[in-house]
Amino acid sequence: MFDAAIASAQPALCVPRHLPEQPPRGRLVVIGAGKASAAMARAVEDHWAGPLTGLVVTRYGYSVPCSRIEIVEAAHPVPDAAGLAAAERLMQVVSGLGEDDLVLCLISGGGSSLLPLPLPGLTLADKQAVNRALLASGASIGEMNVVRRHLSAIKGGRLAAACHPARVLTLLLSDVPGDRPIDIASGPTVADPTSCADALDIVRRYGIELPAAVREVLESGRGESPKPGDPRLARCETRMIATPQMALEAAAAVAREAGVAAHILGDAIEGEAREVGRVMAGIALQVAERGQPVAAPCVLLSGGETTVTLRGKGRGGRNVEFLLSLAVALEGHGRIHALAGDTDGVDGQEEIAGAIAAPDSLARAWAQGLRPRDSLANNDGHGFFGALGDAVVTGPTLTNVNDFRAILIGT
Repeated sequence: MFDAAIASAQPALCVPRHLPEQPPRGRLVVIGAGKASAAMARAVEDHWAGPLTGLVVTRYGYSVPCSRIEIVEAAHPVPDAAGLAAAERLMQVVSGLGEDDLVLCLISGGGSSLLPLPLPGLTLADKQAVNRALLASGASIGEMNVVRRHLSAIKGGRLAAACHPARVLTLLLSDVPGDRPIDIASGPTVADPTSCADALDIVRRYGIELPAAVREVLESGRGESPKPGDPRLARCETRMIATPQMALEAAAAVAREAGVAAHILGDAIEGEAREVGRVMAGIALQVAERGQPVAAPCVLLSGGETTVTLRGKGRGGRNVEFLLSLAVALEGHGRIHALAGDTDGVDGQEEIAGAIAAPDSLARAWAQGLRPRDSLANNDGHGFFGALGDAVVTGPTLTNVNDFRAILIGT
């Protein structure tokens, strides 16, 4: 099921059907950012007969060979100097375009960290500090992106404004709950309905310490982004070409082919990962023991993007945090298995997609001297499942449609 979810969102499958017609007079310029952007660029090259030029930036290790579109690699989730240089070059690529030109923008999850172009007066170090604080705060992805957009010279519609007067078509692979274009890579080609005041509210809500220069940008209003109705964005169009819901439906089809009922609980589930794990365990136990609200055998599928408030010093990510919490709450129930993983192949900051939990996971951990509750308290999901040999390692998947969770309940 996990393989099917990833396969359903491969750019080679999703991109070609959404390609525009060749502009009658102007140029086609391809730009983009995200973990899937290089694979998206390759799909464009493979299906575009006319001339084109372009530049896209992707995560280290996610590059795909292209002949006409330049591929640059940079860091994710904490931005680096390579991403800064790539963002500067991207703005140069779209400067001076005419109204006959067409910009094809390829955006997928991860693009926010890969395009760290600070507003004047801010530095890359400022952006890195804010990003680290946001990642550790427990803020939702939508809340993080509100702050990021108001510190950026490229996000929140600013990239599209730089393309004016050219036409802009953005193809989006969604990795965010609700599939909101403004939240995918912080919406570089989408008008931003939020404000600096909204960003400050989020900073206060989570007690985030800001560098003095960052606070000045937000409090002065210098960070305001292009808003709905901005004439520079009048010729911009966005198309959603792959979503978490599509991936879950592909997984459900695999289950049904195997004779197992599949139930999609939601594609936009958010919240603290360990709390969501406990809730999902309660639902799974009700199905297993009471046959409610559905009967076993079945699989409960869900997607979305949970968050982790860092309390310990272990190795982990939101998917293994969810899974470890689920396993602890299930207490080794003999008929429940589960898998949780990020469809981009990276849960947290390591090249580990997620893990599998089995009825004997806790017993095997105790036999090794591991204490599951202590591992959870230390945010050490990768350490826990790695010691059991139950980590799921995919390598670069070249796509990203957020988290995948499957709970299989037998009879």
